[in-house]
Order: sequence, then C-alpha cells, then structure tokens
Amino acid sequence: MSRDAAGLTSDVVIVGGGAAGLGLAHRLIGTGGTTVTVVEPRDGPVRPAERTWCYWDEGPGDFEEAVTATWPLLRVHGPDGDALTLDPAPARYRMVRSTAFERLVHARLAQAPGGRLLRATADTVRDVPGGAEVRCTDPDGRTLILRARHVFDSRPLPVLPPARTQLLQHFRGWFVRTAANRFETGVADLMDFRVPQPRHGLAFGYVLPLAPDRALVEYTEFSRTPLTTEAYEAALGHYAREVLGLGAFGVEAAEQGVIPMTDARFPRRAGRAVFRIGTAGGATRPATGYTFAAAQRHSRAIAAALRDGRGTVPPPHGRRALAMDAVLLRALDTGRIDGPAFFTGLFRRTPTHRVLRFLDGATSVREEWGIGLRTPVGPMLRTAAELPFLPRRTHPAPGSRAHPVPGGPVHPAPGSRTHPAPGSRPHPAPGTGESPR
Repeated sequence: MSRDAAGLTSDVVIVGGGAAGLGLAHRLIGTGGTTVTVVEPRDGPVRPAERTWCYWDEGPGDFEEAVTATWPLLRVHGPDGDALTLDPAPARYRMVRSTAFERLVHARLAQAPGGRLLRATADTVRDVPGGAEVRCTDPDGRTLILRARHVFDSRPLPVLPPARTQLLQHFRGWFVRTAANRFETGVADLMDFRVPQPRHGLAFGYVLPLAPDRALVEYTEFSRTPLTTEAYEAALGHYAREVLGLGAFGVEAAEQGVIPMTDARFPRRAGRAVFRIGTAGGATRPATGYTFAAAQRHSRAIAAALRDGRGTVPPPHGRRALAMDAVLLRALDTGRIDGPAFFTGLFRRTPTHRVLRFLDGATSVREEWGIGLRTPVGPMLRTAAELPFLPRRTHPAPGSRAHPVPGGPVHPAPGSRTHPAPGSRPHPAPGTGESPR
C-alpha cells in the first residue's frame, strides 16, 4: 500500500464491511497481486448491531470458522399443523453471526500483503481520471482521500429504484434459553405457518436450535409495512408460548430487521469505476430475502472478472430468476395466491435439493417448468400477463425516515428475561432489534 499526495492508493476500495464487502475483500486478496482497502466505521452507534446470516451449502466453504451452527434437516409446518421434514443433502443449513464473520475476514486482511482495513466513515464516492476516489473522515475528524482503479460500494441506498411490487420481509427474533430441553438440534424450522396470518401478506415462525435448551426463535412477515416492536413482541410471545410450548424461558438477546422484497432493477454501477454490491447492488433475492449466499457467489464472479481484465461486473441474479420472482411477489401482494399454501406446497411437491437450487437460481428451464406446473397455474399466468403493463413507482428504502425500522438499532438484552409458562399472566416484554439474512 502506498501513500501519495492525495492520500492512500490501492487497486480496489470496498466501502462497507458487511457480508458483501468483506466477502469480496476475501475473494480479492485470495487471487493474489491485488491491493484492497476496506473502509468501515469504528465500533459505535454508526456501525450496525450484530446480525445473523443463514444459507445452505454443500461443503465446509471458505467461512466455516465463522459458522455458529449447522442443521442437516429442515422442517416446514403447514397452517394445519402438518409437519414436513426435509433432507437437503448434500447441503446443510448454516448460521453465521456477523461478529465472527468480521473477525475472521479482518484477520485474513491483516495477514494479506495487499490487505488493509481502514476505520473511517465514507463521505463521498466519485469517478476521477484513471479510476475512482473515496473521501473519508477518520475517527479523529481528519479527511482522508483514497484512490483506486475500482470502488465497490455496499452502503444502503436512500431510495430504492422504482418497482412494480415492493413487499418487506420484516422480523424480530429472540435468542432464548429454556428451563427444560425443548429443541431438536438437528432440525431447523424454516417456515412455521401455525401463527395467525395478517390480512395482507403472510407470516411464519422460524426456529434455529443452538442446543437442546437454546435457540433463535423468530417471527417474520412478508407484507407492505413493518410492525411496532410491541407488536413483534406480542407475536413472538404467542409463538413461543402457545405454538412451540416452550414453558419457562429467558430471552438472552434480540434482533430485528427489515429486508426489501422488490422487483426493482438495481443499477450495478454508480460511475465508470464505481460499482454497487450487496443489497444495494441487487444481491437480495426478491422472493425470499436471502442475501448472504448470493453476495458470496457475486463476490466470486467479481473477483474473476477483475482477474480476467473485464470492465463489467456480472449481475448477482439471472434474468429468468428475477422474472419468476417478480411474478411471485405480485401474486402474493394481490392476494391471488395463498402464501402459506404456496410455500408449503412448493416443498411438499418438489424434491428438496431442487427447491434449494431453484431458490439459488441454479435450475434449468426444464426444472423450472416442472416446478411451475406444481404452483397455482391460473393466478400465476394472469399475474405474468399483467406485469409488463404495470408502472414502476419509487418506494422508500427500509430504515429511511419515510420507512423507519421499528425499534431502532439492536442491542443484546443485558441479561435474560424470564417468561411465564403458557396460561399464566404474562409480563410485559420490552425489546429492540436488527438483522438481515
């Protein structure tokens, strides 16, 4: 890393040290010969709270040291209570906590000859002759100017691109410890539709066991508007006590978040040498909200493009996958299909490994045709026919002033809260939160 009159120079500057930014940094330093600077704020109120990312993978992968837990089986509960246990072999479902992920990649950056982590706040990013420039403010208030051939910016967009349909995946989760063993540690409950359904959209529970007496228990909605923290707490309390029957338990930490589910067209470039990555670059899968695995696949593609000297960055998702997601989002938003029945039926009628490949955008046209025939064909065809004629409108980004995230930033609870057994008089439950998948 060299210093010139303008400040620091490197081949690549990455703005933001989340899943997308650090994943790309890891790929680039692994190619060798590329100098990389990651810009992220120091610890404090500007930095996001700890988040949980989940994904499925067929092998240990590059970040196995940061994996908190894995599950060989998945389970989906229909609204009628019928449980469907799924074997995704050879894949396993994995959980990564952002703190462990950051620690791992930061250590790799420190060990790489061309790696650098700069604690600063990025103020502006712009094209300059020969590349791009990032103007930053360091923790002491000094201005730093970084120059690079390429800049990859993962900061959230203030306004999402125009879309025909925009839903939000919004959720709150509790890390609970129960008084007795209540969880099957080998099974992750991916979707549990045994919760009251909202008038618009769908809702489900989500359980990731960490030990027989510990788990992340979450309440999630796909709808147009987030809830208040109090409403999430009430829904979580009902799910934990009445549906799961956890008995006495304590809440050791909480997280809460909002993820856009939109058919917007995310621009991959913000300048000649400035590219967007992560959710800002369209890595979030519109129909599911999953981002972590797609961001890592995108990072591999970007690293290969730079290595081969290509001046363009490939999209994180294929056109066919995005077109199918646009139809599904519109069908859910209009109420033409029943969300719980759709997702339960998708897993019941299709081999699990094929569903997961479909959700990853890795299926063939023939496989997708077969999956499509197992969905409500009439409503889906009607939706597909109307989509080209619908206008695209601008929606506020989650977390903006126009669309605030209820509850504000997440902070782990400073201890545990004990909840009464089902049937007893409940205590009021305070809370806070945040975490994209």
